[in-house]
Amino acid sequence: MPDRSLLVARRLLPSLAVIALPLVLALWASFAGQTFYITLAARIAVLGLAATGLNLALGLGGLVSLGHAAFFGIGGYLVGIVASHAMEGGQLPFGLPAVAEMAYVWLLAVLVAGLFALVIGAISLRTSGVAFIMITLAFAQMIFYLAIAWPGYGGEDGLPIAVRNGFFGVRTMRPLNFFLIAFGLLLFGLALFAVLKASRFGAALQAARQNGVRLASLGIEPFRIHLVAFVVSGMITALAGALYAELNRFVSPSMLSWHLSGELIVLVVLGGVGRLAGPLAGATLYVLLEHFLGALTERWQFFLGLALIGVVLAGRGGIMSLLSPRSARHG
Repeated sequence: MPDRSLLVARRLLPSLAVIALPLVLALWASFAGQTFYITLAARIAVLGLAATGLNLALGLGGLVSLGHAAFFGIGGYLVGIVASHAMEGGQLPFGLPAVAEMAYVWLLAVLVAGLFALVIGAISLRTSGVAFIMITLAFAQMIFYLAIAWPGYGGEDGLPIAVRNGFFGVRTMRPLNFFLIAFGLLLFGLALFAVLKASRFGAALQAARQNGVRLASLGIEPFRIHLVAFVVSGMITALAGALYAELNRFVSPSMLSWHLSGELIVLVVLGGVGRLAGPLAGATLYVLLEHFLGALTERWQFFLGLALIGVVLAGRGGIMSLLSPRSARHG
């Protein structure tokens, strides 16, 4: 019998390699003086974090949401709103101070997104299947059109952010510093996903996905389990949205579009539904294809579609299934 620790290491090695990839890319780019690739690595980390949030609802709970762009956009708009009020020296609504600090904006982003997710989830989770998908889409589109009709914060033109918010004295305008912040939050999101998946809550969530009636017969209400997962998922995605706005120093209604919700689903499916590093693997392939093939043709998404079809046909577990040893592909 092979040593158990060796088997565990073999199972973890592909995930650790995928997680380390953005860091390796950013450090190489820093030493080589290639600032653009540091920004590319930051984009991978941010989209990986957003997809990790969706993976909690979709991968563990089986909740196919077309509304997660709403939470992503809420996080982004809070960055833009706080930055605009901070420059003017004013206050936020409800008398909240406009403090140009990332940690403060992150807290606002996750709390506001969590409140929206609670309301959206409490309504949409009373349905299932296609009805659930359409209700989450409807809520996201409502928020999308609200952003367009909000001229005070840019309307359909979007809202520029002159300077990134600070982070405990760190010079966030330096690409490597910002990447390390984004990468640190990615690690936090992945660790939270791993802990939840291994917990009794994660076991109940996966049981609710497989057979909610049987779970209810054991005295555990699937609705509550799904609602908690949906709220936590929305909060993680909102955190990624806040980072995305800081990265681009711009926020627009496109962050709330259903197209972005679809892209997040593609990242999760491409990398591996329910897998720890699956969303990050999907985000890495997506960003690299966008960069290298996008420079050659405007129709680069055609090749993304081919990659998605190939991965789904070759392995139901996505990219991570193909990278994992055979003995671990069903783990």
